[in-house]
Amino acid sequence: MNLNVPALAIPQHSPGSPNVLIWVIAALAFAGVILRPFRLPEWIWAVSGALLLVATGALSPGDAATGAGKGLDVYLFLTGMMLLAEVAREEGLFDWLAALATLWAKGSAGRLFLLIYIVGAVVTVFLSNDATAVVLTPAVAAAVKSAKVKQPLPYLLICAFIANAASFVLPISNPANLVIYGNHMPPLMTWLARYLAASVVSIAVTYWTLRWTQRGALGETLERDVAAPRLSATSKMAGLAIVMTAVVLLVASAMNVQLGLPTAVAGIATTAIVFILARKNPWIVVKDISWGVIPLVAGLFILVDALDKTGVIKMIGILLGDAARQSASLTATSAGAIIAFASNLMNNLPAGLIAASAVQQAHVPDQVTSAILIGVDLGPNLSITGSLATILWLTALRREGLSVSFGAFLKIGLLVMPPALLLSLATVYLSRG
Repeated sequence: MNLNVPALAIPQHSPGSPNVLIWVIAALAFAGVILRPFRLPEWIWAVSGALLLVATGALSPGDAATGAGKGLDVYLFLTGMMLLAEVAREEGLFDWLAALATLWAKGSAGRLFLLIYIVGAVVTVFLSNDATAVVLTPAVAAAVKSAKVKQPLPYLLICAFIANAASFVLPISNPANLVIYGNHMPPLMTWLARYLAASVVSIAVTYWTLRWTQRGALGETLERDVAAPRLSATSKMAGLAIVMTAVVLLVASAMNVQLGLPTAVAGIATTAIVFILARKNPWIVVKDISWGVIPLVAGLFILVDALDKTGVIKMIGILLGDAARQSASLTATSAGAIIAFASNLMNNLPAGLIAASAVQQAHVPDQVTSAILIGVDLGPNLSITGSLATILWLTALRREGLSVSFGAFLKIGLLVMPPALLLSLATVYLSRG
């Protein structure tokens, strides 16, 4: 494809310029988040990169604060979701759900796999992919323990893969959706017309390919007689709060209201009410939440804001706009695939922020925007650190004493993600006719 980009559109800098320093620091920080050298938490690398930008003078403290401030809605959203999940876990809601799923499975590993996948899809659609990682993972861990599963990993993998595969059914299914469209979010019915068919394809293809990769572990017979624990009044309240939060988020999305504040209010209110009624110390919940995800997101926002100041995002926007004018269909397919794989090199949150800025500057056709959104949402199913949801899933696994290596996840992702991505992009293209 011949791209006629004006020569002055690409900024020229000497090797010692501040821009080069920003690019190097950002690249090292993204690599740290993905590779986790010395097994240090992901947030340490993102925050270290942001602090290094300020310490070297490549970014002023004021600009760093402005960049971090852009993530306020995401911080509030995550805080509310993590509080809701931890309260529900503490009050035994997950133990009850686990026993129920095990009873419905009736000793069939395949049936339990399907039940967990369906629940994961529902949670993702109505509560977001991050909620699936935070809320569903402990429930699945409890379910496989109740069923005395010999190999629990196949069922826990569902939480990671469905969190991304079902994340573009609704605007609220993934905070990245709101980032991509910014203040130009399509009405709900327009959204469904554009993405529903592709979402069904994504969910179905991901299910069958994931199940195929795990077929060797799904032949065992599971425990049938599992005693369901009593559902207490506070656990019922926690469950009701999660359902009400889903309703609030749908309404907020329809009214084009940011989701962070209502989610945070729901989480804080639920925690306060439940622990007042149960006469427990809220510190029980607060101390067990993985708060490191907040500085991780803040660090990523600062790094992306610094990259924007170098002009690289403007350059991407010019390239994207020029390519779209030549062939919207080819550009859509190429951009969707490129951003899908790029999300695994730097995490889909910064990739989505960069893509959103480029899309909004280039004023590309809806077809291109749709392909980029699918790439940002579905692409992270390739690797273990492709999305914030998967990082949250990893954190939840570690709390259960389990772990998955980068290589082990990548082997599965290479089989699961590409067919789902290509068929979803094809569905979006065909649905335009």
